[in-house]
Formats: sequence, structure tokens, C-alpha cells
Amino acid sequence: MRLETRKEGAVFIVRSLETRMDAKMAVDFRTHMARYIDDGNTRIVLNVGGLNFIDSSGLGAIVSCLKRMGHEGELVIAEADETILSMFKLTRMDRVFRIYDSEHEAIQAMSL
Repeated sequence: MRLETRKEGAVFIVRSLETRMDAKMAVDFRTHMARYIDDGNTRIVLNVGGLNFIDSSGLGAIVSCLKRMGHEGELVIAEADETILSMFKLTRMDRVFRIYDSEHEAIQAMSL
């Protein structure tokens, strides 16, 4: 899975360059994210603005990243379109993750 990353202060931003996160992509995503977390990134904004499809495997990969961080950090979601947002709501993951309309909002919230 192709991901773009950058850091703004203490906030690490990960943006998907793919349009889908399915079972095929989820394994690769989980591997990349594990490395970022193990490198000490504890405040992560996951920008899903480029995604137009996510299945249960993709959602599971995102949840596993949150679990890997434990209580040591936070993972928030930014720029989810209606399709992605409905997946989070359907699975009640909108109660687990803070979800922001824009990457900028997410970065500001994580920087406080």
C-alpha cells in the first residue's frame, strides 16, 4: 500500500495514496503503521481522504494500529467521505476514533 507521511511538530500524518483498503491492502498497511508506531510516533493523524472504499479487513487493520499504540498514544481519522464515515458509524468505530472533517483540524486537535 502506498502511503505518504510527514511530521508537523509532534504529530505524524499518514495519508493513503490508494483508493481502496481491502484485505489485500490491509496487511501492507498494518506493517507500515507498525513500523511508524515502533519508531515512536504516538500522535498519528490518518488521512483517509483518498479512500473511497474500506472493508472490514481495512477497518480491522486501523483498529489493530490503535491497539498497538495502547494508552501511549492516539490515532485520529481525517477527511473521511460519506462512504468511509458510514462504515465507521455502522461498526460504531466512530465512538472509538475521533474523526475530523479536515487534516488541519485533526492536526490542531492533536497539537493541544
